[in-house]
Amino acid sequence: MSRNLSELLGCLSLFISVAVAGPEWNILSHRTKDGLSISLRNYCESWRMNVELHNIREFQVVPEECVGYIGKYVTSTQYKVDSERAIKEAIVYLSTSCNLEKDGKDAWIFDIDDTLLSTVPYYKKQHFGGEKLNLTSLEEWMSQGKAPALENSLKLFNEMKARGLQIILVSSRREHLRSATIDNLVNVGYYGWTSLILRGPDDELMGVQNYKTEVRKQLIGEGYSIWGIVGDQYSSIEGLPRAKRTFKLPNPLYYVS
Repeated sequence: MSRNLSELLGCLSLFISVAVAGPEWNILSHRTKDGLSISLRNYCESWRMNVELHNIREFQVVPEECVGYIGKYVTSTQYKVDSERAIKEAIVYLSTSCNLEKDGKDAWIFDIDDTLLSTVPYYKKQHFGGEKLNLTSLEEWMSQGKAPALENSLKLFNEMKARGLQIILVSSRREHLRSATIDNLVNVGYYGWTSLILRGPDDELMGVQNYKTEVRKQLIGEGYSIWGIVGDQYSSIEGLPRAKRTFKLPNPLYYVS
């Protein structure tokens, strides 16, 4: 038997082995390099967790093999419980560690998308982050003003109002969505905020994190004390100047920098 024929038969044998394995075979090979047996669920949960820990950054799409898992997570009780826990910790902080000045300048910043309003209904139609962002499509959906409220965030929002804080909404949404955004917020129960800040044409020339830090600089320059921020993206809470505390809500669907 010639060497070439032997190599051909070897390759054919490997192909048949993989084909016979069928659905039991996947890119994980069921084991880590250390020999630890894992499942696709383990892999996808680890991916999601490392997104939340900010170890995975700048991803454009959810890994194809994890789309189903992420879809189940963001429509699950666990997602609601994870969000509720973050909100409860914010309330604990507000109740125990905030010595408010009560001078009309005590402020709290909220992001909007997937902080106050949920975009999960939109991303459900986009394979739960498995497709690259189409900004035109997303903004068309936003313009309809049908995003539901995140219930736990609404509770925190109302708690802030009751305590007399100035609520400032800082979003990466563009200015042309102002009317639709206001209508959507009011229709699902959010009202009584102090300011709604959206991105103007000049703001679009900088990254979201830089835009939001510039907003905070301006607010502090106006005399506000920023006691906290709630957002679903690190770009909403990182950068200088910082708030006294920040609280991140879970969001494995997309990354905004």
